[in-house]
Amino acid sequence: MGKLIIVPTPIGNLEDITLRAIRHLKECNLIYAEDTRVTRRLLTHLKIDNRIVAFHAHNEHRILDKCIETIEQNETTVLVSDAGTPGISDPGYLLIHECIKHNIALECLPGPTAIIPALVGSGFPSERFHFEGFLPHKKGRETRILSISDLTCTIIYYESPHRITKTLNQLLKLLGEDRKACVVREISKIYESFHHGTFSELSAYFTEHKPKGEIVLIIAGKS
Repeated sequence: MGKLIIVPTPIGNLEDITLRAIRHLKECNLIYAEDTRVTRRLLTHLKIDNRIVAFHAHNEHRILDKCIETIEQNETTVLVSDAGTPGISDPGYLLIHECIKHNIALECLPGPTAIIPALVGSGFPSERFHFEGFLPHKKGRETRILSISDLTCTIIYYESPHRITKTLNQLLKLLGEDRKACVVREISKIYESFHHGTFSELSAYFTEHKPKGEIVLIIAGKS
């Protein structure tokens, strides 16, 4: 019986990969990757040559049974996403869930994810928080926002730079313009930044200064 090892990879700074992650990437029989080109660049940087197979949102249902069969036949198989921890707003949940159903051993390594450094660095209360992932692109956005409107703990969203102003304006409208938040950009990269303010202040700022890079939005709970 084989084992699936879930390996987080750097979200920006390549120095953030762990020695344990490098060992598994080197020693495993096969790597399932969200984008084989991205993972190949990482392996090349680490001077690792190993077999990579694509496993992503567009093929995971179609190849799932074959993946389970392959994992069972090999000693160790690694699952990675393009950046961060597989399964957190990235492909991986389906394969992990299916492995559990088939009693396949799992090992999940600790490692890079944007949520925790963004939350801690924001200075917002971190003893309790609610992670929402990405809002829907079109339908259901307001319903999702309203569902968290009365939460008293810190709230976390992922957002793209192209939609952050739209999201801030919707939050302003639905949760109130004076709710405090922090827009965190480019965690672990050269231009990492933390912008604090109310929804109103942040909306005005990012309307004028178009952001680039991956964004984590931290929102204060209802007081």
